[in-house]
Amino acid sequence: MTHINQKITPYLWVEKDAKAVADYYLSIFKDGKLKDFRKFDSEDSGNEAGIETAVIEIAGMEFSILAAGPLFKFNEAVSFVINTKDQAETDYYWDALTANGGEEGSCGWLKDKYGLSWQVVPTEYFELIHSDDPKVREKAMKNTLKQKKLILSELK
Repeated sequence: MTHINQKITPYLWVEKDAKAVADYYLSIFKDGKLKDFRKFDSEDSGNEAGIETAVIEIAGMEFSILAAGPLFKFNEAVSFVINTKDQAETDYYWDALTANGGEEGSCGWLKDKYGLSWQVVPTEYFELIHSDDPKVREKAMKNTLKQKKLILSELK
């Protein structure tokens, strides 16, 4: 029996090749690991083409992946925030997730090559927008609206 470590697990539906999707995220989140991968043929799954599932752990959080055809697409209604420690880490995740077909959004948002939305946000950003000083808050918010990738030096 599989041991479940967290109360809620994000479940990502992709069109095909759950293993390739898992490998993609594991190539970006270097501390990650593949916890499970399974293929089910059409007879086992009830899906004409069969299905594949994978479970990965990235940044200490489990994600399940279901490859079961092109029935659903990701959209911005759900995104995952990556809280980064500094500009270098922000740059790393931004560049990695927008590469190879990813897409830059605005205000720290992006889509990866599968269309999954992410927000790459330096933790210091939250200190700026929650500052007790209204001038600090206003400058950070105003400049956020002008940026794609968040650049801390321009927000301070």
